[in-house]
Amino acid sequence: MGGVRASVPVESSTSNSKLLTLVTLVVVIGGLYLGRAILMPLALAVVFAFLLTPIVIQLEKWHFKRVPAVLIVLILCLVGVGAGSWNITGQVTDVLTQLPSYRSNIRAKIRSVQTRKGSFTRATDTVTQLSDDLTTASQDAASKQSGKKSPSQPIPVQVAQPPSSTPQYFRSMLGPLAGVLEVLGMVVVFTLFMLIKREDLRNRVIRLAGRGHLNTVTEAMDDAAQRLSRYLFLQFVVNASYGLIFGVGLYLIGVPHAVLWGVLSGLLRFIPYIGTPIGALLPMAMALAVSPGWTQVVITFAFFLVLELTVANIVEPWLYGAHTGVSSLAILVAAIFWATIWGPVGLVLSTPLTMCLILIGRYVPHLNFLEVLLGDEPVLAPEAHFYQRLLALDQREVRKIADSFLGDKPLGNFYDVVVIPALSLAEQDRHMEALDPGRVKFIIQSTKDLIEELGERPTDERFSGEEEQSPTDEMNVSRSAGMNILCIPTRDEADEVVATMLGQLLRRAGHRARSIAIGTVPEMLEQVAPGDRVVCLSALPPFAVGQARSLCRRLRELRPDLIIVVGLWNFEFGVAKAQERIGSGCSDMVTTTLAQAVALANQVTQNKKGANVDSVRAKAGNGNSAADERDKSEQKVGV
Repeated sequence: MGGVRASVPVESSTSNSKLLTLVTLVVVIGGLYLGRAILMPLALAVVFAFLLTPIVIQLEKWHFKRVPAVLIVLILCLVGVGAGSWNITGQVTDVLTQLPSYRSNIRAKIRSVQTRKGSFTRATDTVTQLSDDLTTASQDAASKQSGKKSPSQPIPVQVAQPPSSTPQYFRSMLGPLAGVLEVLGMVVVFTLFMLIKREDLRNRVIRLAGRGHLNTVTEAMDDAAQRLSRYLFLQFVVNASYGLIFGVGLYLIGVPHAVLWGVLSGLLRFIPYIGTPIGALLPMAMALAVSPGWTQVVITFAFFLVLELTVANIVEPWLYGAHTGVSSLAILVAAIFWATIWGPVGLVLSTPLTMCLILIGRYVPHLNFLEVLLGDEPVLAPEAHFYQRLLALDQREVRKIADSFLGDKPLGNFYDVVVIPALSLAEQDRHMEALDPGRVKFIIQSTKDLIEELGERPTDERFSGEEEQSPTDEMNVSRSAGMNILCIPTRDEADEVVATMLGQLLRRAGHRARSIAIGTVPEMLEQVAPGDRVVCLSALPPFAVGQARSLCRRLRELRPDLIIVVGLWNFEFGVAKAQERIGSGCSDMVTTTLAQAVALANQVTQNKKGANVDSVRAKAGNGNSAADERDKSEQKVGV
């Protein structure tokens, strides 16, 4: 009964937490919608503050005071926006004025693309006529049934009321521009105060959110400021350059009002997905209306296509980096969401706002799901992704993961970083009885097939050496200098798979290495040949450590002249701790990665001729200590 009582509060607490999260989400979305009149200008001001802060800081470095620097920047921006708006308005007026003169050309093009009235057109006309006849008949029947015609309704007349206040008077004069000017005024005021009081606002946010987490909040704000400022500035530069190049190109093609279309194309690129196509369709429509043929339209489209592909696939990745931190699906969903709540302004702000949400999810543990859902970082680590596709019985994607990893990394690194950790995960699940035998068999066999396939590929010269070796090691050992090395698994098939990988890498390094299948201890000991100088025991901790220790002692009793290397693969506590687990007086060397094992084999080879076993073991022990030191240094820097 006590256990039942304890489970009820936990379940109740979980359901209450989920309900509270849902209610909070609904309240936040409702607040964003209802408070859009204030929140939209505030969000725009935040974006402009991030964009303009580097310029203000530069003016301050030139010994300008804070307020004059902010006023200079804002005045220059307003002058630029005003001049651009005046120019665009004039050109739009010219376009609308000249539209009647383009009417005949447009009609001629329409007639040129029309075909003779075929069967489909005649069928459409017939359906339309029948629909009109049915509508007329139903109206006549209704009139006869009522017996009288419906009286004509009087047309309501509204008398215009004079404005009751000065703000209403100005709104009636400005018309639709009144709302735009109100938002612009609020944005200017918010931006002015944010730029002047930016340190004060930063400190208030840190005090509000940084109690007990001062370092995290400071790091988050610095990251957000750098990311957003850099992204917005580069986006502004790219879009302005895009509009300039597009306008110059349209002028050379001969499209009228090229300046207008260049400015609009640059501005519309701030709108995700739909802005760029609209910016191209407008000058194409103008070319269609002006030019007598289709050549100008085709050239305009071709120029836009080349420019957009160049900017989107070469310039932007080079400037922004490989990614902006936001997944493509998140950008699409965010664009729809913010456009639904805030209209066109939300569409423009969708990407910066989404980046802010990702940064919040990165530094606030309870909101980490935001980074997972919206970010473009890999959700699964390579080893987890590899193991997950094995669990899904997806051998094709397993090979795809291998090919992608091996594009810029050596084969040994792929084995150490991806395959061995994935096998460790499989071993943990198998010992917990979370895997059925059929799935275990598929994982082992698929991994073996992949290793065999990778072993048949030619060696990439870029990765001919092993990363764990020191500069004094010989990266490539000739076949004549290589040793006879035997790789023995200690417990189960996973250890056998790693032994196969080790033998493959040793053969690539020039050694005469072979690996044997898992079996009983006497059967495996019988396969130790008299010419074998080194035996490598393959063990995946924690389950194979005891068996590796026992097998190591048996080998030492059988062949005291052997150099015994124990590989505790993927052991997270370093070489020194691994040596403690195996014990002293048993093995000559202990490694935790395949790269270390190959490096140690090369060190032993250098001392093979004219050296006794003790000197070889001493040299290998020095290499083992160096590997341990590298492990410690990597742990210090967080590798």
